[in-house]
Amino acid sequence: MGTQWNWQKSSYSGGGDGNACVELAAGPATLHLRESDDPDVRLTTTPVALAHLLHRIRHGVVMTGTPS
Repeated sequence: MGTQWNWQKSSYSGGGDGNACVELAAGPATLHLRESDDPDVRLTTTPVALAHLLHRIRHGVVMTGTPS
């Protein structure tokens, strides 16, 4: 049997009963993210890696695609 995660809905998802939201569960050393409309697909990362990604996004440093 797998780990039972305590999934929390994003505060940006609103209060409706719809399935269009991002959920987060925290483990001892990992974070797990999923979309509620497809809960079997999960992204697992560490708090440090996610913090670095969010910092880069907020400061416009994230590149998309392949540089030419």
